[in-house]
Amino acid sequence: MFTLTVPWWELIARVAIVYVALIVLVRVSGKRTVGQFTPFDLLMVVLLSEGVSNGMQGGEDSVAGALVIAVALVSLNLGVAFVTSRSQRVHDLIEGVPILIGRDGQLFDAVLRRNRVPAADVYQALREADCDLEDVRLAFLEADGKISILKKRD
Repeated sequence: MFTLTVPWWELIARVAIVYVALIVLVRVSGKRTVGQFTPFDLLMVVLLSEGVSNGMQGGEDSVAGALVIAVALVSLNLGVAFVTSRSQRVHDLIEGVPILIGRDGQLFDAVLRRNRVPAADVYQALREADCDLEDVRLAFLEADGKISILKKRD
């Protein structure tokens, strides 16, 4: 139960490889994937976690192995948080930056398509901001996938 069947460092290496690969995949998948979870997105997260778990475990089924994996995951997460809090460049690379999707009452259709943002989501954000499209000064797709609307000044 507590005896490792693979070297402890191999578990850490496996976790680090999977962690970095998942960060890249999440960043490539786009802001809207992260920002708004649908039932499909939840299903993908569950299946993704199940799919990568064997790659991290490498056949290790002991309690000690599970603890090594847990400590490695938490340590990687803390390490990323530490680095991103001290480097704006790394923060922008991992977390992303806001993208301008509209200005002065006009939406940028090409930018919306490139970021896979349906116009319906923008109109929902407009309703939530109690703002008509013609009253929009700036509209942003935030790094977390939410849409921010800044109204024109009266």
